[in-house]
Amino acid sequence: MTEHCSPTFDQLAHSLGFSCEEAGGPVEFRNPFGLENWTLPILETTIILGSILALVLAVIRLRRNGDPTNLVLWFGATAYLFIIEPPLYFPAAFGIQDHVDTMFAHNVFTVDFLWGRLPLYIVAIYPFMATVAYEIVRMLGVFRRHGAFLGAVCVGFVHHAFYEIFDHLGPQLRWWEWSTTNSLNLPMFDSVPLPSVVVFAALWPMSLAFCVYWFVGRKVDAGEHFTGLRLLWRTVVIGLLASLGTFILPLPATVFGAGSDTVRGILYAAELILLTVVAIPVLYRQWQHLRHSPESPHYTNTFIRWYSTLYLAVFALLWATALPDFRNATNGLTPNGDPIGNPWYTVACFAIAILCVAATFTTSPHKSPAGADNQVEPSQQSA
Repeated sequence: MTEHCSPTFDQLAHSLGFSCEEAGGPVEFRNPFGLENWTLPILETTIILGSILALVLAVIRLRRNGDPTNLVLWFGATAYLFIIEPPLYFPAAFGIQDHVDTMFAHNVFTVDFLWGRLPLYIVAIYPFMATVAYEIVRMLGVFRRHGAFLGAVCVGFVHHAFYEIFDHLGPQLRWWEWSTTNSLNLPMFDSVPLPSVVVFAALWPMSLAFCVYWFVGRKVDAGEHFTGLRLLWRTVVIGLLASLGTFILPLPATVFGAGSDTVRGILYAAELILLTVVAIPVLYRQWQHLRHSPESPHYTNTFIRWYSTLYLAVFALLWATALPDFRNATNGLTPNGDPIGNPWYTVACFAIAILCVAATFTTSPHKSPAGADNQVEPSQQSA
């Protein structure tokens, strides 16, 4: 599909060590031991395995407990991916090349789709990260006690912490490369576009979480059951509305900051700060509430507790191995010419993510009964 290989993508691809001519076809498989470096197969294994397990356990939860929330979340996030990503990869094919140039290019991984544009792990990371963030907030009981909006804000905050640990490391380890001349990526926050830090790390999962809880989660909490057809259309609607939310939520920055990178950056940062200021006290107070109210219904997800711990351990290792080149960087570039992320921001994100995971292990001094979260009013069968 070289006819859709824009000059920007071609430049980014060559910088990463491949070209449009070598990018394969709709699907391509590579030797995992022949990739750019050893961190690529570690990354994709961690993410893909986590995503598959999340899907399997979502199906099991639906069959055992009649709770489709995790399944809708998983497929809703995947639907969002396929709505948002293809136009970014092929602007010309969607007729938007005059407005949107290539924003980034992924390196080639073991399994790639769409002529080298979409690695399998990127398909997996959307539902995986969304599930981790949503389930942590759900385990802390925020949705049940505070509703869809505050629950969604907290999901955006938690997702942001987990995602930025990954986002600030990727460019240095050559997992992808950003186009630093694309106005949609400006302003940059070290090696990461600030719009990515805010929109894709915080606002889209917030939008998705709100839709999932509004259309499915709150009804499950009320004891309602769903037929397959009702779940199908709700999942599609969730993907569409989450995409719309990704356009609406950053409007203050995109509209009022249209003429200035500085103004746009300030407004993006203000949205993230506002989300943080709201989320932290809600999460802390809810954790305190569960600690002192062991009789309250508790929802637990053992898989998310432990796999999120594994995720943090893997990324701690990846960051540790990247530190020598990081310390030798000059003007934001390693000796190999790769851009580095912001270390202090990453440390803060690690701290937040660790505290959130720890909170799920310490919500109650007493063990909650299995399935306590499903002890709700008698259910209504919906057609």
